[in-house]
Amino acid sequence: MAKLTGACLVVLVWLLALASAATVTYDFNVTWVTANPDGQKERPTVGINGQWPIPAIHVNVGDRLVVNVLNLLGNQSTSLHFHGLFMQNATHMDGPVQVSQCPIPPGARFTYDFVVDQPGTYWYHSHIHGQYPDGLRGTFLVHDPHSPFKDMYDAELVLPVSDWYHDQMHNLRAILISKANPTGAEPVPNAALINETQDLSIAVEPGKTYLVRMVNIGAFAGQYIWFEGHNMTILEVDGVYTQPAEASMIYLSAAQRCSFLLTTRNDTSANFPMVASMDIDLFDQMPDDLNWNVTGWLVYDAAKPRPDPAVLAAPFDPFDDMALVPWDNQTRFGEPDHSFALDVVMENLGDGANYAFFNDITYTSPKVPTLYTVLTAGDLATNPAIYGGHTHTMVLAKDEIVDIVVNNRDPGKHPFHLHGHNFQVLWRSDDDAGIFAAANTTAAFPATPMRRDTVVVHPGGNMVLRFKADNPGVWLFHCHIEWHVQSGLVATFVEAPLDIQQSLPALPADHLAACAAAGVMVEGNAAGNKGDRWLDLAGENAPPGRLPEGFTPRGIVAFVFSCLSGILGVAVVAWYGFADGSEVQGGGPKQGLEQRAGTEAVGSAAEGGEDVVSAGGASQAREGVGAR
Repeated sequence: MAKLTGACLVVLVWLLALASAATVTYDFNVTWVTANPDGQKERPTVGINGQWPIPAIHVNVGDRLVVNVLNLLGNQSTSLHFHGLFMQNATHMDGPVQVSQCPIPPGARFTYDFVVDQPGTYWYHSHIHGQYPDGLRGTFLVHDPHSPFKDMYDAELVLPVSDWYHDQMHNLRAILISKANPTGAEPVPNAALINETQDLSIAVEPGKTYLVRMVNIGAFAGQYIWFEGHNMTILEVDGVYTQPAEASMIYLSAAQRCSFLLTTRNDTSANFPMVASMDIDLFDQMPDDLNWNVTGWLVYDAAKPRPDPAVLAAPFDPFDDMALVPWDNQTRFGEPDHSFALDVVMENLGDGANYAFFNDITYTSPKVPTLYTVLTAGDLATNPAIYGGHTHTMVLAKDEIVDIVVNNRDPGKHPFHLHGHNFQVLWRSDDDAGIFAAANTTAAFPATPMRRDTVVVHPGGNMVLRFKADNPGVWLFHCHIEWHVQSGLVATFVEAPLDIQQSLPALPADHLAACAAAGVMVEGNAAGNKGDRWLDLAGENAPPGRLPEGFTPRGIVAFVFSCLSGILGVAVVAWYGFADGSEVQGGGPKQGLEQRAGTEAVGSAAEGGEDVVSAGGASQAREGVGAR
């Protein structure tokens, strides 16, 4: 009888939750607007409903969210990804183009429709052609009436931090992946922002406790964040409630989130700076005019001055997120059924440009979205070969335990993100630790690991991430530095593909209509082959070919400049032989060379592939410094 009563109570709670759930609808017209958030340069920016910054999404746990998208950009396709949400039973709503959907072409409509069953702090952004740093990025807040911390604060503050570029992404992408940038130096942001602006005043009341939700919605730069005269009590990272932890400074990589309590002082005698400082260790070069800090103020009294922040000595020492303990005390999953070692490598291919690799694979989109391959492959969906040689696809069975071992063979930090899951972080080495050595470290794995969906691996270091394959779907694993996504630092997990086929027997009509409008195939393997050719990948999209054996990035640079020097030398000798003295004095040939170089730069910027924006103009190539 007691068991029956308990079961009835569970059902009653479920029914009450179902009855209280709402359907929340947003109508988003994606449009071009003009923005100038740092006051330095107006530029075309992707907005929603004619406005930028774009609106925050607010829902409660259990709500059904419907987002109706109309693409009015005119010259670019788009999509939306809801970062950190697991999309349980809705993998087709995840948003990455050529993974779970086709692009939404100009003039097309598309509806995202799913139930939100996770509390916490998230964000949403475009997931096509590196588009989101052009403005299509906003916060997504899931409010929890049953939060264990709901009685600990008086109000909420939402404070996204970000980086900002004066040029548009299609220009910058063309410069990044180009023979003119053989070291792979990433474009450096022009500014840091808080709430998509600078000089932000945050009105606060004395003696109050605020739940502050911070999200790094930037493309590249991690941010060190602190509030002068105030401490933080961390309660959540990446949608995972944590045991309270005190911090005076936190670090948020691109895509990471942190919610914390901030208690104000009991007097109004002064206002206090808050600072977000870009992690300049990520930059291969430092422009002379770059201010990598952005300051806001906790304003107790608007009539009082807003003081300059104190100068802190580097290196900074932020709170170590490995010290966090999940609120639910979830213990470490058992030994893995699969362990995938992914070595992070940056190197050049045959076109002279620099690409990013997991092991020997730089991600190249398939001709058929990977999810659509799953849905049309029948029993062959369990065979990783059909997903192509350049999507780095790993097929998982339901409920398997999976380890991802990341060996960072690059001298930079990388924030790695997994769609559809968060992961237990079992291990993260110090800088320059080299390849993970299981025999030396597995005994140090915590019994109750920190958990989040985006984790930073240190330069030259390694880490071990563990998750349970309990969410059938097609999920990307990638670095969330957007330049590295564009360079190919992406892998794919196809999780329980036969279960996906059962739960998603047919795609919504607007999915198929978007594919038809974009001219994208919806059946077949990665190359679009089907019938008796499911294992034939002839015609699949592929990156440029490999370099001849023995070539290295440094060798390429030397080879390119040697060739250029030789060509210029021959040209000068030939020109000198045919020119008279007055022409030599006039410097005409030098001017001609500069004009030709400028024309080539404009041509490269226009070779961005699909959906080129004509409004942006060409960006000047920046010289990369470093060994990348």
